[in-house]
Amino acid sequence: VQLQASGGGLVQPGGSLRLSCAASGSIFSINAMGWYRQAPGKQRELVAVITSGGRIPKYADSVKGRFTISRDNAKNTVYLQMNSLKPEDTAVYYCTPTEMVGGSWYPRYNYWGQGTLVTVSS
Repeated sequence: VQLQASGGGLVQPGGSLRLSCAASGSIFSINAMGWYRQAPGKQRELVAVITSGGRIPKYADSVKGRFTISRDNAKNTVYLQMNSLKPEDTAVYYCTPTEMVGGSWYPRYNYWGQGTLVTVSS
């Protein structure tokens, strides 16, 4: 499993960033993909997930209306467009294959790659 997230950086509140995550072709096309984040001192949380066909995206309540997840199966890449960023969005962001178990979404593999740091600060 290879996952490489990129696109993070320092942005002012209200700003935007677009994250990208390239995944191994062998796992990408058949899996739903999720973006997760982990803020300092907090547990990792699911931010958004998109099915293998690119339909039915789901979002955490904290990012609904501000973040958009998308994927390009031809490029084995999943994206996270983040608008109207807030200081509480500061975290390391990761992508990983995600599956539904018992009606909830969970990481399918225990592998996260390096992640990309997003810092929202004035």
